[in-house]
Amino acid sequence: MSGGLFNPPFTPPDRLVAALRQDGYAILSPQGVAEWQGFSLAEFDVLCGDWDQLPPDDYLKDGGRYRTRRHACFTVDDATLEQVPHRAHWQPVEYNALHGGMQRWFAPMEAGTLAQPAWQRLIRGLGSVASGLRGTQRWYVEAHQFRIDTADGIGRPTPEGAHRDGVDLVAVALVRRHNIKGGETRVFEAAGRRGERFTMTEPWTLLLLDDARVIHESTPIQPLVEGQPGWRDTLVVTCRAGAFQGD
Repeated sequence: MSGGLFNPPFTPPDRLVAALRQDGYAILSPQGVAEWQGFSLAEFDVLCGDWDQLPPDDYLKDGGRYRTRRHACFTVDDATLEQVPHRAHWQPVEYNALHGGMQRWFAPMEAGTLAQPAWQRLIRGLGSVASGLRGTQRWYVEAHQFRIDTADGIGRPTPEGAHRDGVDLVAVALVRRHNIKGGETRVFEAAGRRGERFTMTEPWTLLLLDDARVIHESTPIQPLVEGQPGWRDTLVVTCRAGAFQGD
């Protein structure tokens, strides 16, 4: 714990799937992500500029203007990654009481990002983890680039509260934190009392969740220095067996 923050309990990369099976979640340090992927962190940093150009999320039902985002969908079958035609993001109200039941058409991710070797390696790697957890099969993958900012004084990474996503595997990567306090991650057993709380502070820290076993949320953020902009950038990737939600 440092400065009032609980540090993440990092998982060794070679225990990634084992930890997911045992605990329902696993957290890789940035160095662990590089080791797992066989890529340098500098190659992931090439992606970061995208987060400065994300369009507004026009679907926030709480009236907020604190979230910008892009979205893309893929299938991963063994080592084959294919992007599918741009589609709406849809969740049932059982998993997202605030925004469920509606088709949300977000701006597509940039083609240049999707062509990056680090991006393609990451999505294939997450498909491999999902297969390690559930068995080898085709995975229906959705990727979301998020920026939550403090322009209105407070930003909410999970306005729907503690939730599950209705998928098999959820991956949340911290891309950047700038001039903020808060943004603590909380993971709880869906059918038990056990929980974990920590704050991801280092770029490319990666949280993976067995969505059937745990629920998760991140606490609101506020500016660390009043009057100066603050934001939290994340990449969220989900893997689902069978089909995309809404099909």
